Amino acid sequence: MARRSPPVTEVEPPNNALERLVERALAAGAARAGSQVEKIRRASPDATPAELLATLERGFRRRVGALSAAVGLSAAVPGAGTVLAVALTGVNIASFLRASATFVSAAAHVHGVAVDDVARRRTLLLVSLLGHDGARALHGQLGVSTLYWGRGLLTRLPLGTVRAVNRGLSRRLARVATAKGGAVLLGRLAPFGIGAVIGWFVGRRLAKLVVTGARDAFGPPPAQHPEH
Repeated sequence: MARRSPPVTEVEPPNNALERLVERALAAGAARAGSQVEKIRRASPDATPAELLATLERGFRRRVGALSAAVGLSAAVPGAGTVLAVALTGVNIASFLRASATFVSAAAHVHGVAVDDVARRRTLLLVSLLGHDGARALHGQLGVSTLYWGRGLLTRLPLGTVRAVNRGLSRRLARVATAKGGAVLLGRLAPFGIGAVIGWFVGRRLAKLVVTGARDAFGPPPAQHPEH
């Protein structure tokens, strides 16, 4: 039986542009996750949970890699290439966050973990975006073991604690984005199509980070499909 956290409608307002993007991504991801899993199950009705997760991970990596490569490729357009690529980078960030939110919510669905309120979905996304560092940050803030934290800890924490954790995770994510974002952007804006190649590998690396974060959260796939 899926573990459920109490539905909560109260949401803290976002404080900056990154948090606003995360907020929109959470809304879009929650709506798409269940249907994405069901679509895969219809195509492969005999697929095990492990096979469903593997399909979700492959699709997520391909999507993020293609999105990132498209930004780099746009820099090769004569005249307006770099300007266009800069504009597309903002769109790419939003698309990456939506894809990440959808993926981690779909992974939770396959594991039978129902995260019903926005604050807890935000925790799941933020920790996954930070990869292994996200789990370590969670441990540092809570002082408890974070092994497979998404299976039980996420749904048991009081909402006030969840919000405090999210504030710390948001600050950490902002620092990481500021420190690494400039180098990533310059690489993807390299002209003559070089940026497309860099963008593809950068996108795949970012996707791998999120996949790692989701695996840390939920652990090995369940042996059987959980009841929803």
